[in-house]
This record gives sequence, C-alpha cells and structure tokens, in this order.
Amino acid sequence: MIIKKYILDNPDSINDLGVIFDSKLSFTDHISQKINKAYSILGIIKRNFIYMDDTSFILLYKSMVRPHLEYANSVWCPYKIGDIKEIEKVQKRATKLIINLKNMSYTDRLKHLKLPTLKYRRLRGDMIEVFKITHDIYDSDVSLKFPYHHGSITRGNKYKVINHRFHYDLRKHYFSARIVNIWNSLPNHVVDVTTVNLFKARLDRFWVNQDVVYDFTADLTGIGDRSVYEICEK
Repeated sequence: MIIKKYILDNPDSINDLGVIFDSKLSFTDHISQKINKAYSILGIIKRNFIYMDDTSFILLYKSMVRPHLEYANSVWCPYKIGDIKEIEKVQKRATKLIINLKNMSYTDRLKHLKLPTLKYRRLRGDMIEVFKITHDIYDSDVSLKFPYHHGSITRGNKYKVINHRFHYDLRKHYFSARIVNIWNSLPNHVVDVTTVNLFKARLDRFWVNQDVVYDFTADLTGIGDRSVYEICEK
C-alpha cells in the first residue's frame, strides 16, 4: 500500500468573500488591492470622459469607484494614519477630474459636490450596521450580540452598549469595540426609529456640523470618551 504525504499550506493571507485577511489582521494587502482597483477605474473614466460636470462625475464616481473602497469596510476599516490617507487620496484625485474645481482645496471641492469624506462614510456605515443589529434587522441567530446598559439614566440612548477594557491594542479596532462610544453618544431621537432610511436621515442631520464630514483629518466631537479613531491618530 502506498501512503501519500500531503503538506498543508500555511498562507500569509486568505481571501474570504472578497476581503483579504492577513495573518496580522492589518488588512494591508486588501487595502492596497482596493486602492489599485479604484485608480484603475479612475483611469478609464479619465480617458473616456474629458469634460465632466458635477452631475456626471458624481454618477460615475459613486457607481464605479467608491464601491470598491467601501465594500465590507466594517470588517477591514483602517485605523493607521497612512492607510486612512491613502484611501482618501483616491477620492481626492477623483474630484480633480472636474476641471472647474481643480484649483480648489480638497475640502472645498467636497463641500461644492456635497460629497463627504470616506472617513465619515466609514463612521456612518458603522452606525448603520449597529442600528441593524440592535433593531434585529439582521437574523439574530447569526448577527453579533451586544451587551446593553439596562436602565441607564445617563445621556445617550436606550440601546446603549456596554464598553469593555482590552489588553491588546488590536482588539480595540474590532467593529464591536470601536463603535461603542460613538453609538452610545447618539440621542434617542436618532436611534429610536423603525427604518434604516429614517435612521440615515436623522444621523446625517445630527452630524451635519461635524468637521469630519468634509475634513478627513478631523474626528467626531461630543462623543464623551475619545473614540478609537481619535486615539489612534494622536
């Protein structure tokens, strides 16, 4: 009888549902791949559309470029300053495709186009995911389970999540850890609604004056304890 020996591979990274997980959970390879893909599509747009107005740019950018930078970003959300800048640089370069806006600052271009920073979009996306979990929009048998503050009389909302201390910095960047302070800072009139669209509308109105909407170097303010994003960027 011949016995065959098989050597199991020990890869440094794996691709699962379109997200590249590396052994250190830094998601560096995934971020790099998505940035390169976004630049490639920007090149196609630039070669085929020489003169674009605001409307045509927004349509092309939102449908062809931005989805690559946001797919499953609740899983791989960047926390290193370098990664945050590199991702934002894609949108910064994209907005220069509108010739009339080329000489404006990045922040002014975003305000003109009413286009928020990608950093703000990630913060907003995290809150939308928490809303879906806390309001049982996802299947409760497979979604995350959050421990809640019951009977809390402090400011915030009735869906407040209990925060935990962690021994390792890496754990602080996980979705279930980084969302706690931000979610708990939202008032009841924002989170206590029945539909996702209504939550989005109220969240955008509540955060309308936050600098991070159009300035990716800024952080959310008024969230009590400092957020993970702020801690990481100091």
